[in-house]
Parts: sequence; structure tokens; C-alpha cells
Amino acid sequence: MTGKEGGAPLEPIGNSPVVILVRPQMAENIGTTARAMANGGLFHMRLVAPRDGWPLERAWRTASGADRILEAVEVFDTVDEAVADLHHVYATCPRPRHIIKTVLTARGGAAELRAATRRGLRVGLLFGPERTGLDNEDMAQADGLIRYPLNPGFMSLNLAQAVMVMAYEWWLTEDDTPPRELMTNETHVATKGELENFMRHLIADLDACGFLRNEQKKPGMVRNLRHFFTRGEVTEQELRTLHGVVTELSHGRKIRQG
Repeated sequence: MTGKEGGAPLEPIGNSPVVILVRPQMAENIGTTARAMANGGLFHMRLVAPRDGWPLERAWRTASGADRILEAVEVFDTVDEAVADLHHVYATCPRPRHIIKTVLTARGGAAELRAATRRGLRVGLLFGPERTGLDNEDMAQADGLIRYPLNPGFMSLNLAQAVMVMAYEWWLTEDDTPPRELMTNETHVATKGELENFMRHLIADLDACGFLRNEQKKPGMVRNLRHFFTRGEVTEQELRTLHGVVTELSHGRKIRQG
């Protein structure tokens, strides 16, 4: 049973890591893991000895449309079989158990995974059972361990959350979204000419109302106003609104004076 039919049109994106869930215990966690994978551009999921077998309808109910990932799931009896065709495997491990292996952060692990896939190698990520995590035999198959630098006083993640962290870091390795941008929608950042046109309007009305009557202080006051409007990226729409404000203030002043 696969629950609802359809789902998002997901497919593999390049040579992406295989997510291997070792002895997963709950169908719902497998479904939410598929959802997390889809967010980070991961597609390949393998299950090692799932407690309740496979497939399980409840997994589709919690996958939020990541159906195709679940439909492509491969099932293995052992970790050895699940990683046999991979070149590099990293194991997530909250508490290294007296093992001598390289330990990476999620970001460092994602960078090494990306570097390997760029060379055409196939890579995988091991995630352990919900209650116990991976045991030493499982981790013996890993080239390195990945440990998330979280609050040392509370490092409790559910299975989908743990996968989401790695999916996010994997996606970021090739994401070019600027860390900061101004959303202008239908308008645009004002040009220097548009800004100067507004400043002339503003200064003329400030002169007319007497705000700039102190000739000695006037240059500094005008300079401060100019700094204020050039400190950020004022949009053309905002300048049009400010033009209207200045015009209406001037118009109201003339009515009162009349």
C-alpha cells in the first residue's frame, strides 16, 4: 500500500548521497525522513532490516508528497549489503564510542561528500535506529563520523531532523542564494538621479517652510538628510511616496497660511 497516489515530481539530482536508515522502527519516521530528503535534493533511500518490513502505508501518510522517494526505496538485510556498491560512507554519531575515526561536523561532512561525488564516486550516509543509534559494528563500515555541533546540554534529534540537517548542508554546498538581498517586487532600487530629484524637492520645501532658515547650519543639515536617504537602498516606489508626503505637507501649509 502506498497511501495517496501522486506526490511531487521528484527525481535524483545529479550524483547525490544515498541515505541509509539502519533498522528503522517506525513507518512514520521513514515518511518524514523522505520529506526531509526531498527538501535538500536527496532522493536515494535504503532501509536495513526495517522492524516492520516494507512497504508500510503509514510512511506515505507522513511523507507530504515525497512519494517517489518511498517508491524507489531499496531494502537490505545488513549494512554490509547496503553499502557494498558505495565508495565512501559516513555515519552520523552523537556519541563516538571509543572509535578512532575522523569526526566531521555536518558542514564538513557535506563538503567531503560533495567533493567525492564531483569525482564520480558514490557516497552514503548512515543513520541509526531511533532509540539506540548506530552500534560499533555499523560504524565499522564508515570512513568517518559526522557529529552535529549542537547544544551539549541537549543533543536530541529525531530521525527526520537528523537527516534534515545533512540534507540542508548538502544543498548549501552548491547553493548560490545571496545571504542578504532586498526584495523590491514591482519596484526597483532608486538611482542616484531619482534620489537627487527627491532631495531637491525636499530641500526646496524645507527652505520654503523655514526649516533651513539657519544659513550657518543649513549645509550640515542638508548633508545629514542626504546621508539618511543614501544609507540604505531606497526604492523608487518609496521615493514616490515621499514626494507625495512632501507635496501634501507643503499644500497643507499653504492652506493654513491662506
